[in-house]
Amino acid sequence: MQILSEISNGIAGIAERVGPSVVRVEARRHAPGSGIVWAADGTIVTADHVIEQEDEIRVGLPDGQLVAATLVGRDPGTDIAVLRAQASGLTAPSWSGGDQTKVGQLVVAVTRPGRTVRARLGIISAAGEAWRAPTGGEFDRYLETDVTPGIGFSGGALVDAGGAVLGMNTAGLLRRAAITVPVPTLRKVAGALLTHGKIRRGYLGIGAHPVRLPATLEQQVGQRVGLIVVSVESGSPAERGGLVLGDVIVAVDGTPVRSHDDVASQLTSEKIGTSLRFRLLRGGAAKELSVTVAER
Repeated sequence: MQILSEISNGIAGIAERVGPSVVRVEARRHAPGSGIVWAADGTIVTADHVIEQEDEIRVGLPDGQLVAATLVGRDPGTDIAVLRAQASGLTAPSWSGGDQTKVGQLVVAVTRPGRTVRARLGIISAAGEAWRAPTGGEFDRYLETDVTPGIGFSGGALVDAGGAVLGMNTAGLLRRAAITVPVPTLRKVAGALLTHGKIRRGYLGIGAHPVRLPATLEQQVGQRVGLIVVSVESGSPAERGGLVLGDVIVAVDGTPVRSHDDVASQLTSEKIGTSLRFRLLRGGAAKELSVTVAER
């Protein structure tokens, strides 16, 4: 009984410790979301999908005040938005790098759907390497919990047993999965939004699907799968660079291409304005083109 009492008190202590750093975000009609204090000056990070209306955003503070907030920037790809609440002296949490996060580790999801905080106990159900979400956002780590999303879940904090925040919870990235945006990704995206108001991403203007190569072409290029171009937007960088329907992309800047993600991973902000070298198959013959990346 003593052990259970200690565990119970520990979980309650985590919610009490992190609660002052979690706020309520009112920016959609049906249900509020949560947010995490990023800085004492009123900077708040939350889930992008809870921002349905960019005007008349309100933030419910831990002390019960309801204050106005403005949208600094948003990134649907990573489901991160940054707000500036008309408040000061807020309490930012202790952040964890999450490098030692393991599957099975106990965690607590702390939210504020109303005036008071709510807590849900769970475990890390999956932890992986860097990944790209279906929305196109790039994440430093994959973190999934078994915590059932409830009202206010998105934008709330996932906290480890030591009381440090592992990241921001969201139900807006994958269906039927509670995903946590890890701290390194939060820092990167929030920093860019605070500086530029947006995330710069490269753009080519093509639609493409993986395709199995015939045996003769497989031997020629040294790989089994390529990416066939099924659409080219008018006036796009791809059109200006000479890509046409039916081209099969097999490499970009010397890196083999087998999926759309292999191309998308090349379209970082650093590549905007630079040329990528495409190796492709056209009519069964190998060809190389240069395409200058534009900003999306």
